[in-house]
Order: sequence, then structure tokens, then C-alpha cells
Amino acid sequence: MNPKRLLQHFNEIAEAPDAVPRLRRFILDLAVRGKLVKQNPEDEPASELLKRILVEKDQLEKKGIIRKSLALAPSEGIKTPFEIPPSWKWTRLGDSIIDHKGGGTPSKNNSSYWDGEIFWASVKDIGKSKYVDQTIDRITKAGLDNSSSNLIPSGNLIVVTRMGLGKVSINRVPIAINQDLRALFISNLAAIDFYYIFFKTTSYEGSGLTVKGIKIEELLSLPFPLPPFPEQHRIVAKVDKLMALCDELEAAQQKREQRRDRLVAATLNGLGMDVSGMDVSGKDVSPKRPQSEGRDRSPNGPQLIKSGGFGETALPQFFLTHLPRLTTRPEHIQQLRQTILNLAVRGKLIPQDPNDEPASELLNRLRTHRAQLTAPRRKQKENSLGILKEAECPFELPNTWKWIRLGEVSTLITKGSTPTSYGHVFVKSGINFIKVEAIKDGRISAENVTSYISEETHEFLKRSQLQNGDFLFSIAGSIGTCAVVTNSILPANINQALAIIRGADAAFFVSFLQYATRSCLLELALAKARGGAMNNISLEDVRNFALPLPPLPEQHRIVAKVDELMAICDELESQLTGSATARHRFIEATLNEAIAI
Repeated sequence: MNPKRLLQHFNEIAEAPDAVPRLRRFILDLAVRGKLVKQNPEDEPASELLKRILVEKDQLEKKGIIRKSLALAPSEGIKTPFEIPPSWKWTRLGDSIIDHKGGGTPSKNNSSYWDGEIFWASVKDIGKSKYVDQTIDRITKAGLDNSSSNLIPSGNLIVVTRMGLGKVSINRVPIAINQDLRALFISNLAAIDFYYIFFKTTSYEGSGLTVKGIKIEELLSLPFPLPPFPEQHRIVAKVDKLMALCDELEAAQQKREQRRDRLVAATLNGLGMDVSGMDVSGKDVSPKRPQSEGRDRSPNGPQLIKSGGFGETALPQFFLTHLPRLTTRPEHIQQLRQTILNLAVRGKLIPQDPNDEPASELLNRLRTHRAQLTAPRRKQKENSLGILKEAECPFELPNTWKWIRLGEVSTLITKGSTPTSYGHVFVKSGINFIKVEAIKDGRISAENVTSYISEETHEFLKRSQLQNGDFLFSIAGSIGTCAVVTNSILPANINQALAIIRGADAAFFVSFLQYATRSCLLELALAKARGGAMNNISLEDVRNFALPLPPLPEQHRIVAKVDELMAICDELESQLTGSATARHRFIEATLNEAIAI
């Protein structure tokens, strides 16, 4: 496959997010290998051009205009990284440039050296674009005269040699430079733009324990493929033309992705969830509307759902049929997952069954039962739960559902403790001590537990002892991370960043509670977060969380449907990963084949 054929196949690989950057790099690689334009046998060979450059340098040295060049190893001993055309010549970079200068930094303690009229460049000014027309900082004439900085005339190559190796730009205005930069003065017998292309394709690791840098001797000794002078200009012109084409391709790709994003949002909106005001995580970022506006007052949501469009097979089939064409990036799958959860906790994922016991009856039975068992302290905490206001209920629920506070359906909401606060110590092995980091993908795995306490400490910290079926919710740091405690990690305790929610299983099927947490509860928790070094919420906040409570049988049906749809998302994600991998391999193979010609 040749470069022309590669461009013909570009539409096949353009879906890859890095397709255009890869194509840009490919063009530059072809340029420095002599494969982008045809050689002209009438061009003066590069060997003769190099002789003329060396004569020019010798004359400038004799006149004292430039200093004597560093002695470099003979170019015949260069280890060449690739083949070049016969009319080109491998040489040392230092042989083909006229001169070079470093820089320095005026004293920061002297205000008279700064905020002057002279542009002063550092690493942060180089590599952002091809040309440097201004700098972030400026210095005065006194700052330039009283430092090791040098004023570099316009039209030279500025290379980063420390703290950002490989960055390069051409200065179009005179600039002073600092000690992390090197100015390379290119001969009038060579095209500076070709040298810029060379540095865009060259990587070097540098040396140093703390900050990597490249010594000037190493920089000047880099192998450099020197083309004939006329060919340098033809190469630069071709690169400019192809880069303009890449700009067009990139703009077209961005427009295509924007249209696809809008189409995904419109499709998900058709599923019964308005995502126009959501970011890819599902968080609502739309302007807030008055409570009387914008709510779907029907118990079963939009007409598409009400009419049975989300039957037992219609929804999965819809996903499988249409969404693979739309979900081309991981954030699309993430948005789809969040939409499924949002539909689930709004009662819009499956139809309601009129034979189910309403959530209000379930809640009344729980209240009666708990009134007989709870102590005065429990009653006091229940009484501290305010009456739910409409403003705290962010969306309408089906008639058989009910908004509740988490504290209403929990027998215990408390948090853990740190053993060292009470003079106890951690041990190398013993009782599991659970931290937020031990929770991965909604589960606690013994392999992720890294801290342990003794049996004595376990007994001392009775309040934070876990029981099978406890629901854990992070109230500090990664707020909202949650998991269900199973026998596999017991006995165990938790630290103060986790809250235990116990007894909610009488009202909630635990998997539905987790899905509700990942949907509406997490957003409410983050809205209440406060703190300095680490965000946190209080146990009182947790007790007062508002949650949608469906009938128990419906909770089980919802979880079954969510699991089914998440499996489809897994399939879509797997297909997406497979397609991306295949596309990357195709790009890699195609580029390597084209370069190897």
C-alpha cells in the first residue's frame, strides 16, 4: 500500500478519535524519509549543499561573527534510523546549522528586570504552535544585560532542551530565552521549516535524575537527514498542503461527532428521558425550571412508554438495532447506562402492575412494626426527619410509588471509626478493616482490603462492626461509592469515611437501592458535600436523603430489566472496544506499510 492508497482508505479509519493526529504524524514521517515528494535528478545533491554550509560557517567563524563550532564525531559513523534517497545525506545536526545559543533567567528578586518591553520565552511558550509571536513574560533591557539570557533575532528555531524535551517553535519576533531553551540558527542555504518538521518527528529521552534534559553536545550530534535545498522547499509546501487537508478532516470529524452526540441525546430522549441538559455522566446541568413546568404528570411517563413501546422485547431490540450505529465513543455508553438508571428510578423502564401492594401500604406496615420495636432515641431521630417538600422530590413518580427519607426505612445509620483515635493500632493480619478503596464496581472484595485490626479492637469498635446485608455508603472523599456487605468479608469494621445503612432491606431490594444511589441519590449527596481538604456529608444528610420507593415486586422486576439492559451495554462496549482495536491495528499496519516502501 502506498501513501495515495492510504488516503483513499482514510474514511475507513477516520472513526478513530486519533486518526487525524496519526495521519499528521504519518505525513511528517514521510517528509523526513524522502517519500512525500519525488526527487528531481537536476537538484544539487545534499552532499554538495553540506559543503557549502560548512564553508559559510567557516567564513563566519573567521570573521568572529559566530564562535567556533563544537567538534562532532564524523558523520560517516552515524547510526542511521532509516533509509533516505541517494541524493540526500545523513549528517550531524550540528554540521548543518550555523550557530546556537542558550539563555538564562534574570533575578526574580529585582523588579526592575521584569515587565519590560522584551519578550522572554520559557518552556510554557514553546510548542503550543509552530510560531511564537509573543510570550507570557517580558523583561527589561537591564534584565537582559544582567543575566545569561540572550536576545534571539526573529526567524530561528527554538528548541526545548529541559523540562519538556522535544517541543519546538519558530520565533517570528525577537525574544530572549531562558536556560531550558536553545536557539538554533539555520543557514540561508537551508529551509528552517524542514528543520521544524524534523524536530516534530524526533524524540529523545534525555538524562538526569530529577529533571530530564539533553546536553548541547547530544543535541548537535543527532542524526539529521539533509535533502537537497530545492527538495526541502517542495517538501515544506507539500506538508503545508496536507496539513491544511488534515485541518479540514479534523473539522469534519468534529462536526460529525457533534451531530452524533445530538442524535444520541435525541434517541435517549425518545426512550423517555430528556438528556438535553445532562452531561455524559447523566448529571443534570440544565437550567432549573419551576416545579409546575416541564414535569410529566402521567404515572407511566411519556406516550412511548405508555403505549407499550418498552415491552419485554421492544427495548432490548431497539438498543441492539439502532444504538450500535450511534454509540461510537465510551461516553456514549456511559450516557446510555445513566439513562437506563434514570428511567429505572422514575418508574419509566417497565409498566406498573396494579396487583402490586402500593409503596404507601408497605411504608405504613414498616412504621407500625418499627414503632413497636424502636427505643425513644430512635423515635427522636425519626421525629427529626422533616416532612418531604415537593422541592425535595426532583421528579414525578407513578401512583403506586412514594417518596421517602432514607431514615424512615432504616433501623440504623451510623459511621465507622479509626482505631488509632482510641489508642489502638493496625495489625498485619486479622479482622478486615474496610476503607472506601476496598469497594470496586459496587462490591467489596477481600483482595482489595489492605488494613486489619485485632479481635480486641474489633470488639472495642462495636458501633462500626458490619453485618451481612448492611449497605455501605461513602460520606467522605469519593462520596456515593456504595456496596452491600456479604459474609465473604465478615467479620469486619469500617472507617469514618463510610456510613452503615442497616435495616433498609425491609423496604428496598438491595440491588434497587444501589441503582437508586447511582442515579438520584448520588447527585443529591454531592449537592450537600462540603469541607476543605476532603468533601464530606453528615449522617444527618444521609438520614434525610429523599428516595423513590416502588412496590417491592416492581423493584425486583426493575432490577431484572436493568441487569438485562446493562448486559446489552456491556455487549455494545465490547463491540466498541473491538472495533477501536481493529481500527488502531489497521491504522498501524497501513502506516507502517506505507513508510516501509
